[in-house]
Amino acid sequence: MNPQQNPDGSIDVELSEEIAEGVYANLAMIAHSNSEFILDFIRLMPGVPKAKVKARIILTPEHAKRLLEALRENISRFEEAHGGINEPNDSFRFPAGGFGGPVGQA
Repeated sequence: MNPQQNPDGSIDVELSEEIAEGVYANLAMIAHSNSEFILDFIRLMPGVPKAKVKARIILTPEHAKRLLEALRENISRFEEAHGGINEPNDSFRFPAGGFGGPVGQA
């Protein structure tokens, strides 16, 4: 038996406090090769012309497909409980140079 696997087949997953806080991203970019999918989660901030990648997740194609199906299932459940999510609008674009407004200084 795998030492991480319980007798009932479930797996214990540890979630540190730091990871549990999460990371906010308002843009995702996806790339792939023949052996992996790369998901970059990016945060665009108002008045800041340069966005930062806050997290990069690398998945096998099989895991990427599982993620896609899990997202579909969860979006469906969310919409059943809370109503439909608006479709992305093709005309929406993040403003070049950030969101405008004052730039903070330290």
